[in-house]
Amino acid sequence: MTGAAEGVRRTRQRAAVLETLGNCGEFVSAQELHALLAGSDRAVGLTTVYRALRELDRAGLVDVVRDETGERLYLRRPTDEHRHYLICRGCGRSSPVDAGAVEVWADRLAETTGFAELEHTLELSGVCGACRAGRRPTPQPCTPTPDRPGASSGRSTRSSS
Repeated sequence: MTGAAEGVRRTRQRAAVLETLGNCGEFVSAQELHALLAGSDRAVGLTTVYRALRELDRAGLVDVVRDETGERLYLRRPTDEHRHYLICRGCGRSSPVDAGAVEVWADRLAETTGFAELEHTLELSGVCGACRAGRRPTPQPCTPTPDRPGASSGRSTRSSS
């Protein structure tokens, strides 16, 4: 862990959470991440997974969104900047979106109000083309780690509201 991770204490468990999360191409819940870790030789307790995700979020290493039930979902951040995503309410597939105008607005708001360290959350959801066409994709957000072929799993808990 480097860059933004310098403020995060490196532990075996935190490294396992971050590496496993890095193999996921879509947002996953803490429970899904815990199940992936439990299926590998790097089992980590659920409480430790939650604690690690909270620390990784604070360090800016993960992006966090909420699903339709309010559950927090996590994705390893590919850059040092946070991103905004459009999430399909049907299958949970995510797509990063250009939200430069939101960032400019937030910066301007901070300047005009005198607030510092302004944080914001932008939730965007819709229904993807595949779900609209009745071809709901089966999300498989995580790929196996090359040296751990048993570490893959498809999404198992996603409601269809």
